Amino acid sequence: MRVIVPRCLVPVVLAGALSACSESQDSDKTGEQAKSDTSACVSLLRAGFRDFPDDRSRRFLGKVGEDAARCRGGQRAMDYRHTPWVDWANYWAAGDMTSREDPDGPLTLIGEHIKPDGRGVDGALMDLEYQRIELIKFNLFDNDTYETYVKGRGTDDDRVSGPNVKVWPEMRLTPSDPAFAAVGGEGEQRCSGELVRYRTLTGICNDVFNPRIGATGTPFARNVSFDATFPRLQLNELAVNRHRDEEHGLRIGLLKPDPQRISRELFTRQQSSPGDCDLGRGSACDYLPAPFFNVLAAYWIQFMTHDWFSHTREGRNRPGLEAVGCDDPEATGCRPGDRAERIITAATGPAPTFEHGGASYQKRAHTTTPNLVTAWWDASQIYGFDDVSARRVLRDPDDPAKLLQPEGYLPLFSSCLPDCPMQSQWSGQEVAAFPANWSIGMSFYHNLFVREHNHFVDAFRNQQRERPDLDSGLRNPARPNDVIRYAQVSDEEIFQAARLVVAAEIAKIHTIEWTTQLLYDEPLFLAMNSNWFGLFNVGEANPVSRVLDRILDRQRNLPSKVSAKAADKLGREGGGDKDNAIYSVFASGAGIFGLNNRMGRDWDITDPADLNRGVNHFGAPFNFPEEFTTVYRLHPLLPDIIEMRDTEQPNRIGGSVPVVATVRGAASGLMREHGLADWALSMGRQRLGLLHLQNHPLFLQNLEMPHLESPSGQLDIVALDVLRDRERGVPRFNEFRRQIGLKSLSGFDDFIDQRLAPDDPARKQQQAVIDKLRALYGTHTCDASKIISTAQRDDEGQFINDCLGHPDGSVVDNIEDVDTVVGWLAEYTRPHGFAISETQFHIFILNASRRLFSDRFFTSSFRPEFYSQLGYDWVLYNGSLEGCPYPPEDREGRGKNCYEPEQSNGHHTLVSPLKRLLLRNVPELASELRHVVNVFDPWARDRGEYYDLSWKPRQDAIDDPAFGGAGQP
Repeated sequence: MRVIVPRCLVPVVLAGALSACSESQDSDKTGEQAKSDTSACVSLLRAGFRDFPDDRSRRFLGKVGEDAARCRGGQRAMDYRHTPWVDWANYWAAGDMTSREDPDGPLTLIGEHIKPDGRGVDGALMDLEYQRIELIKFNLFDNDTYETYVKGRGTDDDRVSGPNVKVWPEMRLTPSDPAFAAVGGEGEQRCSGELVRYRTLTGICNDVFNPRIGATGTPFARNVSFDATFPRLQLNELAVNRHRDEEHGLRIGLLKPDPQRISRELFTRQQSSPGDCDLGRGSACDYLPAPFFNVLAAYWIQFMTHDWFSHTREGRNRPGLEAVGCDDPEATGCRPGDRAERIITAATGPAPTFEHGGASYQKRAHTTTPNLVTAWWDASQIYGFDDVSARRVLRDPDDPAKLLQPEGYLPLFSSCLPDCPMQSQWSGQEVAAFPANWSIGMSFYHNLFVREHNHFVDAFRNQQRERPDLDSGLRNPARPNDVIRYAQVSDEEIFQAARLVVAAEIAKIHTIEWTTQLLYDEPLFLAMNSNWFGLFNVGEANPVSRVLDRILDRQRNLPSKVSAKAADKLGREGGGDKDNAIYSVFASGAGIFGLNNRMGRDWDITDPADLNRGVNHFGAPFNFPEEFTTVYRLHPLLPDIIEMRDTEQPNRIGGSVPVVATVRGAASGLMREHGLADWALSMGRQRLGLLHLQNHPLFLQNLEMPHLESPSGQLDIVALDVLRDRERGVPRFNEFRRQIGLKSLSGFDDFIDQRLAPDDPARKQQQAVIDKLRALYGTHTCDASKIISTAQRDDEGQFINDCLGHPDGSVVDNIEDVDTVVGWLAEYTRPHGFAISETQFHIFILNASRRLFSDRFFTSSFRPEFYSQLGYDWVLYNGSLEGCPYPPEDREGRGKNCYEPEQSNGHHTLVSPLKRLLLRNVPELASELRHVVNVFDPWARDRGEYYDLSWKPRQDAIDDPAFGGAGQP
């Protein structure tokens, strides 16, 4: 399928850049002398836009032709085209200053897009958009509605293709749901009234036509084809060929290779002084730190996942214990007495099938599991997700719009028993809707965002006092034409508006602050900001758009509005995956947040079409996939020890606290002892751990679990990660990559970063780890007649066979057996500034966008009628402009906003949303945060020039011992 974009719209849709970046994968000229960069670009332009294949085995793979590589990255990009890793990482300006061809030139002005650095960044964005489009087309597998996705709906005359179906009977509420009658009961179901005004407790009615989408208890989806799941069950010929050979038989199983052996031999942090570390309980533990990401970022993602997904109910799985391996205690030091609870499942047994077009398909995965929280980005970890968790959401009796937080800290369970449901392992903790896996980081973020909720309520109360007759912006669907003045807004309406604001702030922080530090380079800075603001709203606006902004509205410039209108038309039922592809491109221009909210245009709160106008599920009801939970197994981010600091002496490390001493009930006492400000400073300055093999926290391999009453009383959480992926049917690493459109590896040595010199110590260390990987997973004699995957083809256009490009009968690595979490931790070849691997990131590309596209409160219902005018502005401007730490400026001709005084990485940046939030809720941090641009970058690090990863202090932190200074305990 070729995406047809009129040439006259290319500059509008893609900022005038992508027409210079289009390419065809068939542009290689075998045997020709290497072209100059300029002639390569000319050939690239002539080739036109890439086709989007209808055959999933002929995907893009992130690998470009010779012309594209040379035009976008010169010789460096050419040098690494032979590797399995994506090419855009080697384009100009995709790294630090050394990757720039013209380091003194700007990157963001339209005229610069034809220069090497501009071509490199634009080419990277183009590649990323192609990958997102293909992921949308080939990787949406919903366990309830997949048959409709394949077959479509209707007759030949009025047929709607599966990818463009918008309403599904499977997404109706059942009679057991309390809102069943309110949405229409047995008749047509449509949400209205109070159900559409707010985020509901269980997540129903986010989509007004599909009330059940994203609700608590709906099954996790998949991002890989159903027949690729559960390879250990050997349910099809491809799975047999991938994981079985004549000499060894079946090489994989639930406990094969042994999960605890994998944990001990591949994941364990190496210690120079094991006694001082004492398995994470001591005073000093070695770890591999990431120079550009801090411990606040590690805990942030735990705070996020508690909102997005949970496989447990009230912190527990199914009754009954199972082994987690340990095949050789003497050799590995594992514990045979470790036990874990059994997983909670939804549908089990052989998957039903259906026929279409002469082929047979599974309707679902063989076993499915329910997501036991809402799938929405709705801050459910704070506000609740079912009737039980709601009992732990405590209101302030003095102001019911507020959450209870006496003296600025959450109350303890002991203060509200028996009213607050509690598991035994939560004793001593603070009360929260989601209290499982509690830690000092969870205590920090829950307390911080409850303070923010209450801060917003105070601001709203101030409006009620100072401007009681002013229109609040809120509207009630029951009386849509009645103005609701601030004085008329009820406590419950204020509470619900505050929840909407807090949830949107969290989503914004994650999208444009956490993720841009996680993926610290120019292409991803632009890509993530385009997800939120739109590609046309990032950077310097052109003068014509600035004038039109004043005439129309100030939130978006003209190209952004054109893109939004185009996305509106393409998002209606009927066009299939072609329209979905173009929709994704136009949405990148306009930005997903606020998409089609029709600000400044006719809009009706009682019209379901207006409420849902910005929502697009791309043919598959939204929920997180099992593969998403897999790539968020990020335990290496945590150190074993936290270095404690005091805001009075920030350059001095005053002591150390083992992380294991800050979990569960211990977190609450430590939070009160040191205070929110000191914990923020301590975690903000300390580096987190690299996501690599041999870097898991030791305490997690030896975690006390007395509530399980197992023989050992402990559990190796790291081994459990491996076991859970196997139980939930996640494909092994190489097939996982093929399924999501990334190139296969041919052996373990492909993991080693070829960009390093052969004698580089880092490369030698990588080789030593890879040798351990080979020793654990093994090798076998290959058989080229055995096809192991039809999801991808080799360089000759044939399906992948057992020899992976090696001669028939060769001894090959058992790379097909490598567990996915092991594989992506072994990816030493990564784009510049990536804390996560390329494989993890690919799952992220799809789901980071979908959770915004699917949520009407982030798209068409992001309006004052729901958020209030105060709340709407609060989200747009990261709080009130009066709270800006610097004088607000108008730098883009769209009104004043709160900017950092200096550029960062070549951009004029707004003061980040989390920095603003910390300043108003933890004002003791004002002096420390003055220098901070991104709260997730270690606070004392000098950010240097253009995505510099160096670990060096800013000028006033040269005494910090983390940099070798004198500020010792």
